[in-house]
Amino acid sequence: METGSFELLSPDRALRAVENAYGIELDGTLESYPSYVNRVYGMRGVTGERWVAKFYRPLRWTEQAILDEHRYLADCASEEIPVVPPVAASDGRTLHDTEIQEDGAAETFRFALFRRSGGRTFEPESADDLERLGSLLGRCHSVGARAPAPHRLLCAPVPTTASYVDELLADKLVHPNCVKELTEACRGTLDAIAPRFETAPVQRIHGDCHRGNVIDRPGDGLALIDFDDMMSGPPVQDLWLVLPDHAEKSTRELTYLLEGYERFHPFDRSTLGLIEPLRFMRMIYFLVWRARQRNDYWFRGNFPDWGTEAFWIKETEDLKEQAALIRASRD
Repeated sequence: METGSFELLSPDRALRAVENAYGIELDGTLESYPSYVNRVYGMRGVTGERWVAKFYRPLRWTEQAILDEHRYLADCASEEIPVVPPVAASDGRTLHDTEIQEDGAAETFRFALFRRSGGRTFEPESADDLERLGSLLGRCHSVGARAPAPHRLLCAPVPTTASYVDELLADKLVHPNCVKELTEACRGTLDAIAPRFETAPVQRIHGDCHRGNVIDRPGDGLALIDFDDMMSGPPVQDLWLVLPDHAEKSTRELTYLLEGYERFHPFDRSTLGLIEPLRFMRMIYFLVWRARQRNDYWFRGNFPDWGTEAFWIKETEDLKEQAALIRASRD
């Protein structure tokens, strides 16, 4: 499956779409923020207010899936958890779309508007830093457990991650010299880890909670941003992504994270054994995520070596190494 591209979305069209949907007047300033998947723009109103507009990559999420994201953000904001919820327009909607046609091509872009929230990247090092971060995640998960996200992905090796492997192979993207080894590493490992997930608790989680999605706002504290990959899954998924290394080398960080976390939400410590399997699953997800963008003009320019034999040799070896680590942890 390929997602749509942003080649028809010019800065001027993005500005006009936001003005029309929200009834605000912008001064024409537009700042492009780094995002691998979506297009994210900083905008400014004529009276000085600052906005961030997120244009979702076409065909990636359904309308219902995006609204699951918005509901989770609204639920967190209602409990005064520091997140940045989407702004509702005068009609109450938080999600809008604009159709663009040019030279026989057409694309519909869904978008949402957020108030800009400044801050700096948070790099937790001290025990206090880690406990603060754990507390933030515990608060978010406490709210996440109250309602489902029925249109979002389920973080599970089977069928979700297994379907990604099937997609890569069906689209014949893996170099022929690597197909056998990659297939054996992926399918064998996913089958082996699947039973571990059968009893793991599942709820709404951030899903992509790496350190780049945590900001420190002087005077206001930590905030969690970019819920674009929110999903249903085991809460440990949001904890391992902020660790500096593999689980066995991050026991100190986990100890302090959980001290903060468990002040606000219970945590099933038996699920710590899912960390390295989840890392393996994310490696596969990352491969298919990029594969779906492979024909995007921006992607081709930034990743010219994607899909070469050398690329697939390295990816296959990385997957085999992680699979061996998982097997060793069971011995």
